[in-house]
Amino acid sequence: MLSYKDSLKVLKKTRALLEGHFVLSSGLHSNKYIQCSKLLSFPNHASKICNSLSKKILKAFPLVDLILSPALGGIIIGYEIGRQLNTETIFCERVGGKFKLRRGFSIKKNAKVLIIEDVITTGKSSLECAKLVKKSKAKLLGFACIIDRSDKENLLIKNNKIVSQIKISVSAYKKNDLPSFLKKIPVITPGSRFLK
Repeated sequence: MLSYKDSLKVLKKTRALLEGHFVLSSGLHSNKYIQCSKLLSFPNHASKICNSLSKKILKAFPLVDLILSPALGGIIIGYEIGRQLNTETIFCERVGGKFKLRRGFSIKKNAKVLIIEDVITTGKSSLECAKLVKKSKAKLLGFACIIDRSDKENLLIKNNKIVSQIKISVSAYKKNDLPSFLKKIPVITPGSRFLK
């Protein structure tokens, strides 16, 4: 498995860890942004990260029937982890602002489901996915991600296990509570949640 130091080195080398003033998909502001799509543009590096994460997942969840990922950020990671674990993998996508299963995807009753994302910050997307698991009367095992940015204050996923390749603590601020240094930097909204 890759160490924290080696994982961080890969993120920096692929420019997946950005610095500036960002509005995250949660609506919070931060001086750092994890852009996993930059990591994924280097398949050899992404494969190493996913291979290491797959090993951690196997230790935490030895039996996974189905991997569910939210579109767009989780699709490639979910696929790669599913490929490495030889596990069926599906994704959900937003329709009218809510996650839905489309394209003939379904979750079988009592299936053991693992939700995989690229980055977990507040857990909002993961919790929306969890509603689909519950609606299908399947069992939610927990969550996995390349980067876990969650903390006790803003994490909505309190009673479920998160397995991550790397845990990074990055400060996040509400719009009306920005530090002075961040107010001076032009705002970038890099995520896809607010696209129309």
